[in-house]
Amino acid sequence: MAEPLLSLANLRVAFRTNDGEVLAVKGLDLTVNRNEVVAIVGESGSGKSQTMMALMGLLAANGEAVGEVSFDGGAPLDVSRDPLKPHRGKTIAMIFQEPMTSLDPLYRIGDQMAAVIRRHAGLDKAGAAKRAEELLALVKIPNPGQRLKSYPHEMSGGQRQRVMIAMALANHPKLLIADEPTTALDVTIQAEILALLTELKQRLGMAIIFISHDLNIVKRFADRVHVMRRGEVVEHGPVAAIFGDPKHDYTRMLIAAEPTGRKAPPPAAAPVLLRGEAMRVSFRMPKAFLAKVPPPLVAVDGVSVRVQAGGTLGIVGESGSGKSTLGRALLRLLPAEGRVTFAGADITGLSKAALRPLRRHMQVVFQDPFGSLSPRMTVGDIIGEGMLVHEPHLSRAERDGRVAAALEEVQLQPAMRNRYPHEFSGGQRQRIAIARALILKPKLMLLDEPTSALDRTVQKSVVELLRNLQAAHGLTYLFISHDLAVVRALADHVAVMKDGRIVEEGDVDAIFSRPREDYTRRLMAAAFQ
Repeated sequence: MAEPLLSLANLRVAFRTNDGEVLAVKGLDLTVNRNEVVAIVGESGSGKSQTMMALMGLLAANGEAVGEVSFDGGAPLDVSRDPLKPHRGKTIAMIFQEPMTSLDPLYRIGDQMAAVIRRHAGLDKAGAAKRAEELLALVKIPNPGQRLKSYPHEMSGGQRQRVMIAMALANHPKLLIADEPTTALDVTIQAEILALLTELKQRLGMAIIFISHDLNIVKRFADRVHVMRRGEVVEHGPVAAIFGDPKHDYTRMLIAAEPTGRKAPPPAAAPVLLRGEAMRVSFRMPKAFLAKVPPPLVAVDGVSVRVQAGGTLGIVGESGSGKSTLGRALLRLLPAEGRVTFAGADITGLSKAALRPLRRHMQVVFQDPFGSLSPRMTVGDIIGEGMLVHEPHLSRAERDGRVAAALEEVQLQPAMRNRYPHEFSGGQRQRIAIARALILKPKLMLLDEPTSALDRTVQKSVVELLRNLQAAHGLTYLFISHDLAVVRALADHVAVMKDGRIVEEGDVDAIFSRPREDYTRRLMAAAFQ
């Protein structure tokens, strides 16, 4: 039998915290053969990502790893000594879960890609720029030459993730570690990216470690699967065996988990809480030296929407369609043309100072949880920060009690409030972001991909939590997502966006069961194949 590309033996990962040592990975063994896809699945906090961070020598300062690793025929080496450092970025590449925190906000996309290419491939500046453009085209980013001049904040979450994939593939690695690589992507782009990775794997003989909570993707993409729970592998084997005849109760529970049920619609006579009329958002594109000023990029083009009090408007569409931009414009977080009314008042022309008292009633859960959480603050301080602004009369003890209750609402232990964001998994960080928004009991919540980083079992509980909170407090949701199963479980009304415009909208049942537009039908086909 051929020697494996990677062998990992008896890996243990622990973190020192204020509450003592936390054991994240408990004696894991893993082998990866050449030209093979090995998936690691499990709930958030199961140790999937920390396994790979230990392997790459990228654990947080309070983390420690022990075990042995062998790569590409080399002798077994001590994991704690970071033996794979010479391979990072060259023969081993990694795609991280949160693209916004992996890209430098001060540098253009092309400059960041070129730096990686020049470091490992030895190309000159012109050659690296050409290679960067080819890679952007390879991962299906439109107008790649123009996009090289963009900054990370000028791209959608899905486009940023595709940039990260392009950078990881720049130097033809032998092993690609993909940590939730399709998390931020809509269903049609997910299919394209998986097809691309499959093609590159076959062309380059590249092996892939694929970490994901989306079991539908794992079933289509992987060769073998390891199922992790609480730091241990509870079951592993070929994909067909794991999905066709799972042996462990936990594996069966993961396979069966999917958001279910429906929320009760708001009363027909419920007032409109939020209305946007003829919304238009455009961005100035960077101008090259001595070139003509390029036309502005129109991200939202004449869109009108309304959300009833107690209702949920789901906004769906491919990445770059304008979903998130529309949501932020409606909350006056981006400059836009058009008219916005909230709770019957026109807020279009209000200054930042005049808007400040309304902010507690319009809270946001952003797509990238790690990028929106300060790494220098404890989770308790992050969640309670809004109360310092909007409820300054509360004592420290009262704030601490509210923080503990908010953590319990999102199914995290109150004792965790003394930890820092880097000590949590991606799914746990998203729940922290939800708790921060919920603690002020707003009237409206903009949920921008709030379940994108969560595994299916947690998605289901979060959807149920959001429905319960909505019923109990009369909350109104503006729900932006590419996960159509979650949208179906949470929304009353759906708007489908493409190229900055709404191409179809209506009641959730009508959109999902009787879509009129070809584009909507393609989305449904990709999501529920």
